[in-house]
Amino acid sequence: MIPSAIRPPSFPWFDYSRYSFSLGLSLGPDRATLSGHSASAYDPERARIVVDGGMARQTRTAYQKIGTILRAAGLDLEDVVRVVENVTVAGIDHYAEAEQVRGEVFGPHRPAVNTVVVHRLLRPAALIEIEVTARRGGGRPGGSEMPADRPSYTPARGAGDIVYLSTVLPYNEAGELVGENDPEAQVRQIFRNAAAVLEVCGLTMSNVVKTLEMIRPEALEGYRRTGLPRKEYLGPVYPGAAGILQDRVAPDDRVLISYDFTASRLPAEAVNPGWDRYSKLTYSPAVRTGDMLFMSGQAALDPETGRAMYPGDVAAQADYTYANILKVVEAAGMGPENVVKTIEYVTPEGLAGYRGVAGVRRRRLLEPWPASTGALCHSLLRKEFLIEIDPLAMAFPR
Repeated sequence: MIPSAIRPPSFPWFDYSRYSFSLGLSLGPDRATLSGHSASAYDPERARIVVDGGMARQTRTAYQKIGTILRAAGLDLEDVVRVVENVTVAGIDHYAEAEQVRGEVFGPHRPAVNTVVVHRLLRPAALIEIEVTARRGGGRPGGSEMPADRPSYTPARGAGDIVYLSTVLPYNEAGELVGENDPEAQVRQIFRNAAAVLEVCGLTMSNVVKTLEMIRPEALEGYRRTGLPRKEYLGPVYPGAAGILQDRVAPDDRVLISYDFTASRLPAEAVNPGWDRYSKLTYSPAVRTGDMLFMSGQAALDPETGRAMYPGDVAAQADYTYANILKVVEAAGMGPENVVKTIEYVTPEGLAGYRGVAGVRRRRLLEPWPASTGALCHSLLRKEFLIEIDPLAMAFPR
């Protein structure tokens, strides 16, 4: 069995057959992962794709698309276990409107919610782009109850053996920000908070298989010290990881770093094609747990020399990066057909050549195309990098 593209019989917003990504993939009869969806729609009068409306209207349209796609896969919104809301810097001050719409859409159902503040989305007028993971039955909630004014998500939700945590921020139990201007202190508080949520789920930080950091540029000076709490809390199998620089990482602009965590109840095994550099790092190229392969984000870095490749050419960087991603996939005993999701973070300097990445995807990946999300970030951890790709793969019985 291989994943299949979800193809709604009616999708009035645009012709999705023209793109090198799917609206979403069915991962068997009871699971699906969707691409990021904004309020983009083809306007015949203007003869182009447009995004209209403010935050509430855009959020509502995105969830209408998501509901249509899920139903085509035999699922529905109550089956959603994880929501990722990519919100632009221009939209973050209006994020409460998106949260209100989410509450209306899901009703009493409470998915885990990751909030990612991005520099911009690929459609300049878009304020929000939403991706979801679904599993029939909607999984199990975990963590303490949310305050009455924040009812539309849960601290964690399990889907089978995988547990997704909602975005974790550096606030203590009293709701006070910890470590203003101190990235190490903020990361320590984040890890304490994540450990508390996982404990309620019957897990520990050793069960973490993937982390995603969003980092303010102001945190870079002290960023190296954040490896200390990672060593203290994570392992012995270090998770896959990605770290992206963003203008802001939370509605509160004092927050320097935010974290998204994914954990597994199953044993985890690090996957490495033989790259020695990871022996000194607090993350692995990938972690295999059950049928899932949680990979680290990659950019055009030569893993043997540490040299940045193809500076100034985003398509060439993407090609090199996808080639390395497939080496990791192959080391896990899989192939390009097993890549089910990608997130592409592009810098503003890489945007002009980003259309060329579609051709790279067509050469390197296979139909049905993976679910995909693309967004602009402030920058990446090396100034030479124009794109970082955060992939996910899944093994399928044959």
